Amino acid sequence: MLNAIILGIVQGLTEFLPISSNAHMAIVGKLMTAAKDPGATFTAITQIGTELAVLIYFRKDILSIIRSWLKSLRPKAHLTNHERSDARLAWLIGIGTLPIVILGYVGQSFIENQLRSLWVIATALIVFGFLLGFLDYMGRNERTLDQLTPAHGIMYGLAQSLALIPGVSRSGATIAMGRILGYRRESALRYSFLLALPAVFGSGLYELKKAIDEPGIRVFTMSQTLTATVIAFVVGYAVIAWLMRYISTKSFTPFVIYRIALGSALLIALATGAISA
Repeated sequence: MLNAIILGIVQGLTEFLPISSNAHMAIVGKLMTAAKDPGATFTAITQIGTELAVLIYFRKDILSIIRSWLKSLRPKAHLTNHERSDARLAWLIGIGTLPIVILGYVGQSFIENQLRSLWVIATALIVFGFLLGFLDYMGRNERTLDQLTPAHGIMYGLAQSLALIPGVSRSGATIAMGRILGYRRESALRYSFLLALPAVFGSGLYELKKAIDEPGIRVFTMSQTLTATVIAFVVGYAVIAWLMRYISTKSFTPFVIYRIALGSALLIALATGAISA
């Protein structure tokens, strides 16, 4: 239970920061549980907690998007400019979710096994750390979510699908894509949160059903997993509130430095045999 609680804190702290929660869950889990990865199932279920935090924090935005989308489906409905923007955003979130759903379903076995090697995680932390830093530096603060286009929605979705590789970071990949497309940091971060909702909830609920149907796949008991999920929700909500304030005046540079430092330390530990891949 103590290990589950610690992993719940790790999940809540790292899910929304561009440093990869999957990487941290795998690293910390292996260090705590005799080199045994807590597994993709545990990670996916605890992500339900952090996405519930997104639902509550952005509840006004989400309700507005849903209402506008439903209204747009009615024939001859008169929509304001704001409602049209929200309805378009709903369609683009749906379109942007397709790549990660398709790739996640097709490559599920490969993702849950081969991609969770610490060699892969360390490399992804470093490579995508440099990429995030470069794209954030080159990005233009010109566009807001009102200017999101279908083409940009698909590109955001393709970037999100890179998060299937532990170490990439869902928020990091989508933020980097948003920055190179010219979106402001706050807009890129907000859309990253909204875009993740369908995919993460879908994945988490699927893994939850699988864990109930096949108890043998679980590293932790269901009570331990649910405890970690609740803790991830509480910590995750606090992180969202802090990050939205932080990013309004600061860059992603500290996270870039952290990713590269962690990935380098992990490679050294693996190369010297201090930790097993």
